[in-house]
Amino acid sequence: MPQGSHATIREFTVAGPYGVAAGPDGAVWFTLVHAGRVGRITPDGDLTVHGPVPAGPTAITAGPDGALWFTAYGGGAIGRISTGGEVAEFAVPDGGGPCGIAAGPDGALWFTRMQAGGVGRVTVGGQVTDHPLPVGDALPSMIARGPDEAMWFTLNQGNAVGRIAMDGDVTVHPLPTEGSAPVGIAAGPDGALWFTEIGTGHIGQITTDGKVTEFPLPDPAARPHGIVAGPGGDLWFTEWGTAHVARITPEGRMDEHPLPTPGCEPHGIALGPDGALWVALETGALARVTVS
Repeated sequence: MPQGSHATIREFTVAGPYGVAAGPDGAVWFTLVHAGRVGRITPDGDLTVHGPVPAGPTAITAGPDGALWFTAYGGGAIGRISTGGEVAEFAVPDGGGPCGIAAGPDGALWFTRMQAGGVGRVTVGGQVTDHPLPVGDALPSMIARGPDEAMWFTLNQGNAVGRIAMDGDVTVHPLPTEGSAPVGIAAGPDGALWFTEIGTGHIGQITTDGKVTEFPLPDPAARPHGIVAGPGGDLWFTEWGTAHVARITPEGRMDEHPLPTPGCEPHGIALGPDGALWVALETGALARVTVS
């Protein structure tokens, strides 16, 4: 395991956060999935809540236009919120359960349609297009921009990771472990994509040419969920099943840090503009994790 790893954790009470992202305004933005609102918190804990927003706000990301963009899983829409709190809503045709969202290399936002089995694209002007996937009932989950100028996404029930090019061409890479149920995905500092396997307790790495490596967690029931590139050139991820935040190096070495509240259900994780990691604890808090 990495030596000298230490994490100082502070919790801020909020009502049921799920997704979290660094904003362009020096604050951290998050979704309140059950309350149907979006919140903002400064590094010292100053909290503002905006809304209502379209139902079931889930994942959130910074857009290329200086605003935050989020999926509304229950509302079948993509939402945009300015740093001043102004909300706009863009309907997704046939709904389809928008889930993950990330900014693409083309100046648009790309998102998964979990229920419809597709990947969508929305311009900053609100024009939505859809790309069906060549696999059925695969539940596309989270999505991230890859180092190859394409978007990469997890197929939670397809036991695979997918890639979609800017022209809509899709490639599906099967995973070696059955029942892996991948969820979170992030670009790593090593030029590969890293993802969580909530079903089997692994962290996966996939190169842009499709080579997959899996690293088992100490506890197979840890249920890793969100993942992000963090400080020091490592990846950090949440363990929903065991209420930990953990780190993995590009070589596959891990260490784990228990969160202060047992059973807190950590989901989304982001590197904040303050250099700390921010974790959404669905039972009712945001955790600020300072790494040293």
